[in-house]
Amino acid sequence: MKNQITGALSDFFFEYETPRQVLVRNRRVGVVCRLIQLGVLVYIIGWVFIYEKGYQSTDTAVSSVFTKMKGVGYTNNSGGERVWDVADYVFPSQGDSSFVVMTNYIMTEGQSMGTCPELPGKHNCNTDADCEGGSFKRTGNGEMTGVCVNRTKTCEVLAWCPVEDDRDVPDPPLLLSAENYTLFIKNSVTFPAFGVSRSNLVEDVDSNYISSCLYHPLSAPLCPIFKLGDIIKLSGLNFQTVAKVGGAIGIVVDWTCNFDVHVKHCKPEYTFHGLYGSKEGSSVGYNFRFARHYMEDKIQKRTLLKVFGIRFDIIVQSLARKFDIIPTLTAIGSGVGIFGVATVVCDLVLLYLLPKREFYKNMKFKYTDTQVQDSESVGVDTNVYYTLEANAKEAQGKDRSKDPDSEAGSTETDASKK
Repeated sequence: MKNQITGALSDFFFEYETPRQVLVRNRRVGVVCRLIQLGVLVYIIGWVFIYEKGYQSTDTAVSSVFTKMKGVGYTNNSGGERVWDVADYVFPSQGDSSFVVMTNYIMTEGQSMGTCPELPGKHNCNTDADCEGGSFKRTGNGEMTGVCVNRTKTCEVLAWCPVEDDRDVPDPPLLLSAENYTLFIKNSVTFPAFGVSRSNLVEDVDSNYISSCLYHPLSAPLCPIFKLGDIIKLSGLNFQTVAKVGGAIGIVVDWTCNFDVHVKHCKPEYTFHGLYGSKEGSSVGYNFRFARHYMEDKIQKRTLLKVFGIRFDIIVQSLARKFDIIPTLTAIGSGVGIFGVATVVCDLVLLYLLPKREFYKNMKFKYTDTQVQDSESVGVDTNVYYTLEANAKEAQGKDRSKDPDSEAGSTETDASKK
């Protein structure tokens, strides 16, 4: 037992195993192997390293956005002249990254709490029995009192009176001047993993440049001041159509940076995406209601506006890259591992598809022959046996060297036969 344990430990520590290799000279298998290796090489170099930048680590930015609108509008609706400035047509007014610019509206002035008839079509009636007192209708304007108003043939409601009539949307839009408003975007980003901070007011954008520039995708791609009409046009929409009932525009600020070069080359790119709505008559556009309350003769009143506007959502996308030894070694290691696919495929072709597959199996695998064991048991010289076996296989190899799939037969690199 002691000798067996000692022998096992000696074999474990002082022996080295290496795979047996067989050199097969076969045109078909050789071409298949090289084509697969070429494909793997193209994948590693073209896709992993060039396209996917597998040698770089990545990081996304922490971002903040500040906006400011400028422009003045004028309306003369039903003889009432009015000038609209930023405080009137921008909601909310804090300079958020998501805001609405009013382009059209329906104004209901002098509303006060009381009872009045509903609009025709909201809740029609013929008798008081058709108006259930104390109930509400989802599309109505208030609580029904149980009275049917004969003059309008609609139910009376407790609400802000007179109720809003929004059946006719002004066309053309009342604030078409919004097309000439300008939007200033100030965006700052920080890439924590690389310790880099950037702003869309890059090196080429100074106070003199900002005072005179206006964004254009070709002539002024870095200008942070945008004309609303240009934004709508670049998003693929028509300004007058969107201004009538409202819509939504996504402004994407894209920071795709490569920090293997100087950080001054890290600059934003602006793209615009429009969302007007679905098909005509199916909730097209964007609108909301806004009320301004006031007191008149000790009575609380309000002016209600149904605002049709363009909603702007500023979205910051970012991806920064920089060389890193860890992903580089990982990409190389995975590529080297994929090269093993060529060996597996070629072995399948060699051992299972070619006409001489049995011969190649004998060359690749070494089998334990029971005849050798029998010869040892009867005292036959094993050296003589191996010599006879080698001569037989050599003769067999000469006969099969005429295989049309082979150029020069197969050479077995077995050190025991040298």
